[in-house]
Amino acid sequence: MVTASRLESAMSENPAPSTGLFHPQGDPPPRFVAGSVLLLAFLIRLGKASGTFLNMDEAMHSLTANTNSLAEAYRASLSLAHPPLLILVLNLCRRLGTSELAIRMPSVIAGTIFTWVFFKWLTRLLGPTAGWIGFILVCFLPPFVELSSEVRQYALLLCFLIAAAYFLELALAENSAGKMLLFFAFLYLAMLTHYSALLFAGAVGAYSLWRMIGARLSRRVVAVWIAGQAGALGLLAFLYRTQISNLKDSAAMQRHVEVFLSNSYFHQGHGNLLLFVFARTFGVLQYTFGQLAVGDIAGVLFVVGVALLLKGNGIQERGVQDPRGPSSRQLGVFLLLPFLINCVAAIFDLYPYGGTRHSAFLMPFAIAGVSYAIAKLVQQRPAYALCTTLLIVIMCQVFGRPHRPYMLREDQRRANMMQAMDAIRQQVQPTDPLLVDFQTSFLLRFYLCPEVDDGEFSASGFRAFSCGGKRVIATSSETNILTADTFARRWNDLVGTYDLKPGQTVSIFQAGWDIGLAPELQERVSEFRDLKYQSFGRNISLFKLPITSHVGTAVLSCPAEQSSAGLRLSDGTGVHSARASRPQHNLNQVRRARILFLVAALKCVA
Repeated sequence: MVTASRLESAMSENPAPSTGLFHPQGDPPPRFVAGSVLLLAFLIRLGKASGTFLNMDEAMHSLTANTNSLAEAYRASLSLAHPPLLILVLNLCRRLGTSELAIRMPSVIAGTIFTWVFFKWLTRLLGPTAGWIGFILVCFLPPFVELSSEVRQYALLLCFLIAAAYFLELALAENSAGKMLLFFAFLYLAMLTHYSALLFAGAVGAYSLWRMIGARLSRRVVAVWIAGQAGALGLLAFLYRTQISNLKDSAAMQRHVEVFLSNSYFHQGHGNLLLFVFARTFGVLQYTFGQLAVGDIAGVLFVVGVALLLKGNGIQERGVQDPRGPSSRQLGVFLLLPFLINCVAAIFDLYPYGGTRHSAFLMPFAIAGVSYAIAKLVQQRPAYALCTTLLIVIMCQVFGRPHRPYMLREDQRRANMMQAMDAIRQQVQPTDPLLVDFQTSFLLRFYLCPEVDDGEFSASGFRAFSCGGKRVIATSSETNILTADTFARRWNDLVGTYDLKPGQTVSIFQAGWDIGLAPELQERVSEFRDLKYQSFGRNISLFKLPITSHVGTAVLSCPAEQSSAGLRLSDGTGVHSARASRPQHNLNQVRRARILFLVAALKCVA
């Protein structure tokens, strides 16, 4: 563990601009300290990625990548709502191992590399104090660790985005066509990883054009920039033709806009535009820090930091003597522009904006603005900056809550899933149907029969397939999670579709986020008061129900008052939440308080 004194010494260094990505300037102690922080960040991510079973999205990505060739993996990736790069990477990594840790390693490595490149980028632009503040935050804030330990696109996305931004600065400062090529290479990789990179591409394109106007760049650099922009447009056209055009009008996309991520889109005639912009922007900061109160304060700090830059306050102790560097106003616009583009996209129902992982590409810019504001508030004093940053990290680690949906680590232990698979093998008869909801079907396939195709849906919204010698029947995506409110209809559909007879037994298996069908039936339907079920942690359950003439009607007779008491409300994250919404007047009070706080902060800046 590095000492606070060495870290303070490192933060006080004022290095000249570096010419290489992995060669921090300064004396050996700062280099050792930075390396120690980076190693600790890697070990934390490695530990987070170890010992837990996959969630639904991770299992879905892994199964999609489980093909015999890259060409097959690419074709399979077209059914997803993301570009193909992650699936291609997973397909290659599966040849090295198929354990949870093995398929999470690309995210762990990319997430760790992101922290280092971000440190280099931020130090170059805003100075060593802001650079160290941002470095510590991205290394240890819970959301960054979480995104770096899951089989999702976001760790790769952040790594490629910040690498593109870093090499753009080097290309402009050094008049280097080679580094400009690297900028576009990483930009293309980002665009092939996640569609939010298209919003970043618009922001960085406008920023780079502004920087190039009036700069004395060689014709070769300008030619590379023009060709690179044309290449980005060509890649966008390719992605639109092969995938985006099929997704934009799909039923799944409409459900995301109207239900799952409804709060992240502005609905004309159903809300106040100013409040939408204000609330969703602060939502991004809350998500970035993983703690609501700290996120609100960070939102104010971000506005203060950007306002200081736009005011032309100057960048003291930036450590960049190169006259080709950006002005403070240019930096302020660059930090603000991704938020503005994302907000406009949400207003026109093109892309969600708010406190969900879908806006993760905004997180580096949020941290940059907050880091600069803190550096200015502590007057570039390393000791104060270090104490403030560590206090923020500790508060977010101790008092923060994971963003929904989530599973507690003790409930997500891999051993729980292995016990559940053993129970299915031993207790579920080959002739008895095994009913699973849409979420559970991915987990069941990954752990019991990863080589099996799940087949096509029937007209009634079910799909039947053989998995590990068991007859599995899965619901469609319209029934992502079976609840007491939806069970009666789906049960009757199941009995009618597959002509199940009285005396047969149906095993019901649930695993993943927000499950609870068995206890809900026990609590709300008198017929199931004595229902016995097995739990393997709070996120895996297995129980059996016999086919009788009255099971379905008993659930249907559940009073409306009872149903509404347990109704699952959409919280805008893509799943359903059992959490009730706060009263509207409380939300308005919170918004008014934030506005007053923001106005006071801006007055101080002025």
